[in-house]
This record gives sequence, C-alpha cells and structure tokens, in this order.
Amino acid sequence: MSTYRLKNLLSPHSVALVGASPRHGSVGRAILNNIRKAQFMGEFGLVNPRYHEIDGIAAADSIAKLSFAPELVVLTAPAHTIAGLIDEAGRRGAAGAVIVSAGLGHGPGSLAEAAERAAQKYGMRLIGPNCLGIMMPGVSLNASFSAHMPAAGHLALISQSGAIAAGMVDWAAQRAVGFSGIVSIGDQLDVDIADLLDYFALDEKTHAILLYIEAIKDARKFMSAARAAARIKPVVVVKSGRMAQGARAAATHTGALAGADAVYDAAFQRAGILRVSDLRELFDCAETLGRIKSPPGKRLAILTNGGGIGVLAVDRLVELGGIPAALSPGIREKLNAVLPPTWSKSNPVDIVGDADPARYAAALEALLADPENDAVLVMNVQTAIARADEIAVAVTGVVQKYRAGQRMAPKPVLAVWVGAEPSIGDLLSGAGIPNHPTEGDAVRGFMHLVRHREVVEALAQVPPAMPSEFAPDINAARQIVAAALADGRSWLDPIEVKRLLDAYDIGAVPTFAAADAEEAVTHANAIFAQGATVVLKIMSRDIVHKSDVGGVVLNLTSADAVRKATSEILARARSLRPEARISGVMVQAMVVRAKARELILGLADDPTFGTVVVFGRGGTAVEIINDKALALPPLDLHLARSLIERTRVSRLLRAYRDVPAVKQDAVATVLVKLAQMAADIPDIRGLDINPLLADEAGVLAVDARVVIGRVERKFRGSGPANFAVRPYPSQWQRHIEVKDGWRVFVRPIRPEDEPAIHEMLKHVTMQDLRLRFFAPIKEFSHEFIARLTQLDYARAMAFVAFDETTNELVGVVRIHSDSIYESGEYAILLRSDLKGRGLGWTLMQMIIEYAKSEGLKAISGDVLTENSVMLAMCRSLGFEVKSDPQEHDICNVRLAL
Repeated sequence: MSTYRLKNLLSPHSVALVGASPRHGSVGRAILNNIRKAQFMGEFGLVNPRYHEIDGIAAADSIAKLSFAPELVVLTAPAHTIAGLIDEAGRRGAAGAVIVSAGLGHGPGSLAEAAERAAQKYGMRLIGPNCLGIMMPGVSLNASFSAHMPAAGHLALISQSGAIAAGMVDWAAQRAVGFSGIVSIGDQLDVDIADLLDYFALDEKTHAILLYIEAIKDARKFMSAARAAARIKPVVVVKSGRMAQGARAAATHTGALAGADAVYDAAFQRAGILRVSDLRELFDCAETLGRIKSPPGKRLAILTNGGGIGVLAVDRLVELGGIPAALSPGIREKLNAVLPPTWSKSNPVDIVGDADPARYAAALEALLADPENDAVLVMNVQTAIARADEIAVAVTGVVQKYRAGQRMAPKPVLAVWVGAEPSIGDLLSGAGIPNHPTEGDAVRGFMHLVRHREVVEALAQVPPAMPSEFAPDINAARQIVAAALADGRSWLDPIEVKRLLDAYDIGAVPTFAAADAEEAVTHANAIFAQGATVVLKIMSRDIVHKSDVGGVVLNLTSADAVRKATSEILARARSLRPEARISGVMVQAMVVRAKARELILGLADDPTFGTVVVFGRGGTAVEIINDKALALPPLDLHLARSLIERTRVSRLLRAYRDVPAVKQDAVATVLVKLAQMAADIPDIRGLDINPLLADEAGVLAVDARVVIGRVERKFRGSGPANFAVRPYPSQWQRHIEVKDGWRVFVRPIRPEDEPAIHEMLKHVTMQDLRLRFFAPIKEFSHEFIARLTQLDYARAMAFVAFDETTNELVGVVRIHSDSIYESGEYAILLRSDLKGRGLGWTLMQMIIEYAKSEGLKAISGDVLTENSVMLAMCRSLGFEVKSDPQEHDICNVRLAL
C-alpha cells in the first residue's frame, strides 16, 4: 500500500510557515509559537511580505526567497492567495502543504479546486483546508493552533474536527497518554482518512488508531484502508450524527430500516473497526489501547478491597459480554495462605477493607500466576486504615516485576483508585497501567481490548464458499429488470418479482396476476383443485404497503368468496388511493406453516456506501419492532450467519419447546443469493422479501417488492458500481496453456486458499523465499497467510495458479495500488521445483493486463540485485530497471502502462 509523500508531510526535515504574524490572537502567531515551543529540530523559516522579522525570526517575503527548500509548508494566509502559494511552493520543491486557512469553498470554480490543480502539477499532497493542523511528537513538530502539544506515545488520532483533536490533546495531557501523531484533516481536499489509515497502519510507533468521523467521502477507499489497518492494530471510531438522520420516508421496509447511522455501523463492523458512542468512551479506549495489548480471552479477575464495587464491576462485565474468571483450586489455596479468613473466596477477590500494601501485593501475584484468567483489574477504595498511594506503589512494583519475567506477552492489568489524588494516577500511568475513574470505565476499557482481538480473529477467519450447485440465471434476471426500465417503470410487477426470485433459486409462493374478478376466480379454481385456500392482494405499482388500504384478504375457500373479495379490494383501493394506478389483484395459494418464523430480508441503497443487505424480524409491524441488522455486500455464508446472529429474532431460529430449529443455513443462503443478485444487477435499488417464512423444511418468500432504477457509478475502479466492498472478480478466471502443453487454471485468490498456500510454501526453497520477502522466513503463521488470502479486491489483487492435473497451487502473483490509484506494486512467487516452465511470464502478463483494466498508469516493484532471473524477465516485459539510491542491493523496476 502506498502513502505517497505522506512521510514528507508528517515527518519533514524542513518546514516553512506562510502567513506567520506578530499579532497576538492570530492563527499565524499561535502556530509560530507552537512550532518554536515544540523545538522542531529541522530547518524552519517564515514567509510574510509585510515583515522582515517576527519575534526575532527572519521572515522572507516569498517562498522562493527562503534560504532552503521547505519539505512542508504550513499555510495560514488568506484563502484567495492559497492556490498561488501552493504553486510557488511546488516550484521550490515542497512535497506538501497543511492548509489551515478556511474559506476556500467547494466544487468546480472554487478556490479549493484551484489549490488542488496547483498541487497536482508538482505531485504535492495537501492536508486541509480548514483544519487545526498537525502534531507529530516524534519529530517535535506542532504545526497547529492547539493549546497544548501532546507527549510522544503510541496512539494516532485522525479527526475531521479540529475542536475534537484539541480536546483529545487536553485530555491526554492530564492522563499522561502520548501520541505518535494527531492530524486534523479539515475538508479533505486531498489527504483523507483512508490515506492516513494507510500511513499509521504501517507506522511502527503507532500501536492503535483513533478516528473522529462526521462523514465518509470515498466509501470504497475507506473500507479498503480501514480493513487493512484493522488487521494490524486496533482502529477505534467515534462518529457524530447518530440521530441526525431521524426517520425518513422510504419506498420499502428495508429502505426505512437502513438509516444512515445503521449503515455506518454495518460498514465499521465489516471493516473490523471498533465503534464507540462518545468521547468519554474514546478516552477509555485511548487509556487502554495506548498502554497494553489485547488479552487472549475475556476472563477478567477482579481484586478489590470493597465488595460492593467488585460486584458492580462483575455486573458491568457480564452485561458487556465478558466472563468473570473462575479461581482454580490451586490459586484459591494460595490466596487462603496470604489473605485473612474473611476474604470472599471467589471472584471478585474481596480482600476486605483493611487491606494493606502487602496484602494487595500477595493477592495480585497469585492472580497474575493463575492460568484461569486473561487479565486482572485492581481496585482500591480509600480508607483511613491503609494509604492509597502506598498500595499503588506496591501494585506497580508487582506488575513491573511480573512483566519483566514474562517471555510471552504479559497479561493486561487495569486499575481503579476511587477518588484518588492525581499523583496516584500519574504513578499508575508511569508504570503503563491503564487507570480509570470508575469500575464501569475500567471494565469497558478491558472489553475494548477483547473486541479488538475478536475483530482480528474474524478478519483472519477462512469463510466457507457458497454451495457449488448455486448457479443463478443472471441473463434472465437482467432481462426482467431491463424490460421494466425500458417501460419507464420503477417497480417490478408481482409476476416479474416471482421470475426474478426463481432466477436466483429463492423459493416463493406461486403468484398469478388477475385484472378483474373473473380472471381471479379462474386462477383460484386451479389452487382449490390442489386442496389449498386462496389469498388475494392488491396489485399496484403505487401502493407499496398493501395492508394500508386493506389490500390483503386471506383464507378464501370458494369462487364466490374470491369474486366478492376481489371487487371489494379494488373498490377500497380506488376509494382510498384514487391517484394510484391499479392493475388488478394477485392470486396466491394460502401458505399455512404453523411453526414458521416471519422474517424480512432485503436490499437498500445508501448514498454513501451503496447497496446494503438487511435482515430482521418480519411482518406488518417490522419498523415498529425494529429488530434488524445490516451488512455490506458481498456476503459469504460466514458473513451471512454473523448478520443473522446480530438480531434478537436469531434466537427464535433455534429449536425451543415443541418448535424445531429452522433448516441449517437456509436463511443465510438466501442472504448470500440476494447479495449476489445486487452484484449482478446494480439497477435493483431496493428489495423486500417480507415475510420470508422459515422452518425446519426450509424457507419460502410469501411477499416481495423490488424497486429499480438506473444506477450511476458510485465508486472508482472496476466491480459493481454500487458496492463499497468489491465482490469476488470471477471474470478473471482463466484456463491457460504454458510451455510443453502444461495447463494451469488461474483465478483471483480466495480466503479458502490458505491451506493451499501453506502447502505450496513447502515446495519453495529458503533462497527463493529470501528473494521474495527480502529475508529468510522459516515459518508462516495463520495470521500472515490470512492477510495474503483475504483481499477486498478494491486496491489489491492476487492471482493463484493451479496445476489442472494435480490441482496443486503452483504460483501466486499480486499487485497493490497506491492510495491515489495511479500505480501498483507487484510481487510474485512460484514453486521452486516448477520454475523455468513459463508460469512466471504468464502470471506477470496477467497482472499487467489486470492493472491496465483498472486504469493504473504504472506497475513498480523492488527486486534484489542478485535476482537475475526476475530482472531479466522485467526487462523483457518492458520494465525500466534502476538501482535504488538508498538500498544498493535493491533494484527499482517500473513499467509505464
């Protein structure tokens, strides 16, 4: 992944402040003071044509007249001068600018567009405009007008709000929490959240990333960057505007259920980001993530001198999904030996109100040695018997001794000192122990660690594939939608909906259309002949919710009843909705499945993230019940199961009393099929199946509605125009013959290829591994291979080649595009015993073809100079080969496309 020139902006060797001012209270003066106070070690200069010097520092009247070429320029000048200043900085050789100034506007013809054009001429990167600035403690740079400079640490903060960033700095100053970097991104004219996620994901000083988000601009780019970052380190987000959307009018039930904030929730879930509700919870995350690593499980041991606060902590732990750790018999004996007889004998370990430092230390040592817990929370309620500060000293001493003796990652230890003096908090923080004001805050901080571990595990799982027998009739489905669009309609009629569901093998009640009562009787008689009763429903493209006009009549048993009901339905609909276009009634067999559950499944269109899949409890009161969950497509069975499990109705799908469980994966399979339908036919803008009846025999769609409309491409790159996460690109599957008639099957990589990758690596020599990874690698972990096999196909692609005879994996080639989607970096690895047979050449040609189809302008790579075979192939394919100016044993290769 590329972070083009971001290092120049965030870790510059030279800085120029343009718009520096001697006027107190001005932004230019505040930033000048902050840069000086932070003691930036690189070259620093001021630009202001009105002053020869400011506060003892010489000022040039233009960027061109500075005595050095600034790597970064910080702009606080008036908005109308910004584009010209960027052009001047680009000519001088600047890599980028932080535009603090506001008022540049938006869109075509604006000052912002002029600034962007100026930057693009020189390949400059821009942060802002309208931002607080940047604070990078690692290089002693505070190019912001924040009131404080954060200490150096391991948290990165990316914020769309300057005020939030400043508030985080103030909080961190009180809690001794340090940052690797704080970036206020403002209007995101160029550098956006995704770019910075890429940067901090690869920054070794950053252990966790905090986000404050108001809105996402490029959802596909954001999802790709967030998913990649979350695999490596915790990413925590607080998003404003939870309630801003409110209830909105929607054509379908799923559209009403898919409110904007619910879609953001689904996106964060898919990306592996931890969402918190407010700044306090974000602070809790910062307190824990900035100091300790995630535990291997969620069993928490609680040590306290107050029984009540211990019980409150257990209540909160269970409420959030944690587990109170059990005490092993051996540890109970150890605690008996060092504690008074009145101790609680269970978790929480209440060591009684008169506990002194020695008692705390002995109990904590025992709990840290107990394999039955994954972390320890130490709490102290101050008493007049033992000094709280002395207990804190004893606890920190035990923790430091314990950590020093651990070869593997030590258990997390958290602390709560109720009503403690600030000095106690400083002591605990100095020892790297997260400390919180209340037991609830501490438990929540612990569960954030747990959730991150669960997220990483989920991202690294190998999901099952769809059943191989699923083969939808895509052409038939597309023709149904295309014909309706050509007719100028925005809804499919019930017969078309039934044919659409049939094309994707989604079982639905047979449906007939009748223009009048006599035609309805004819269809009803055929149903009566099969021993079933009849349901009638109003058929109108303008009446979406049929029950609103009394448009549904159930359990009709005779032709006369059908005739009468048809007349009444039509008359009622025309009376209540005189403007509606009414084409007749639908005639269906009455479905009686006494123990079936009513569900809703559907597709909705979101303006930011495109298509979303909705699942929940169905029926006429679906919006009132509001038991639903959302997910971004594409889905596999694993993701579909996870979507179902996030609802309350999922519990009803299991067996209870005399009700058998719903057929395994029957509902999940329909969700996967709907996601595939959305990928195949982007012009489906909304879809409801409500209700879908589910029981031990399977599933059946009783009623469905489909909204259609021409869709404009929402996201750049290939793949469905309406998906923020690109689906599996099956169009790149190839059967290829290489040298001597050897036939291989090449396709994009899948998560389930992990075992085949492990097997292939057994046939790769250590020398070839060194040439590929630039270091000898003896063992490849599940997590490492999972990162290679689980792509979102938005900015990365990998092709795997299988021998068609043996079905063994024989080679892999991959490419990862940069953050501005202009060039990609490639890598290739073949089985050592099969080299020299033309496979490498074939895979390289295929990845070049793919890069061209994606609109990339170049492919590049780094090759060890001793890898003569690869360098020769690159030259033959037209790559330009140059020695790396910094690494003399590496060649940079580049192919212009």
